[in-house]
Order: sequence, then C-alpha cells, then structure tokens
Amino acid sequence: MKFGEKRAPVSAQREVRISNELGLHARPAAQFVKRANSFRSEIWVVKDGKRYSATSLIDILRANLDCGATATLEAHGVDAEEALEDLEKLLAELHEKDNA
Repeated sequence: MKFGEKRAPVSAQREVRISNELGLHARPAAQFVKRANSFRSEIWVVKDGKRYSATSLIDILRANLDCGATATLEAHGVDAEEALEDLEKLLAELHEKDNA
C-alpha cells in the first residue's frame, strides 16, 4: 500500500475459545484490552448474545470469559482482519504462559 492511500473499512469476525486455565481474569484481560486499543478498528467480544467492547477492561471482565468459554471477536475498520488475527494470537500466548 502506498503512503496516503486510504483503505476501505472492512468487517471481520472470528470464533475463539478461551484456553488459559484461569480464563481472562484481571491481568490477561488488561493485556487483551491494551492490545485491542492499539488498533484503529472498533472491536467487540460477543458472548451469549451480548456485545462487550474489547477496549474496555470493565466490559471484558463482565463478559465472564472463563476457561473453555467460546466467544466471537468482531471488528470493523481499516485494520479489522489484522486486529482479530493479533488478538487471537494473544489469547493463545496467554494460554502458553499460564501453562509454563
């Protein structure tokens, strides 16, 4: 992509499973939110039919993302695909750290 070239916003979604033993408790939730805030797209976590902002620590904690829980990550914006790919990778890394 050339400098100054605008990218059209896209929507993306991806199913994820929380695999770290303690779920997305305070510390990993804070890492997840920090990473979500590094993207320009709007990002949500959808669980049990409810939408939670991926950029809000309170929302992520309210989502009760315990070990084994499944949720859908949704993003809309110019870097939506990259955001979901990165967040999914982070969730896998958190699992590995938890089990190290």
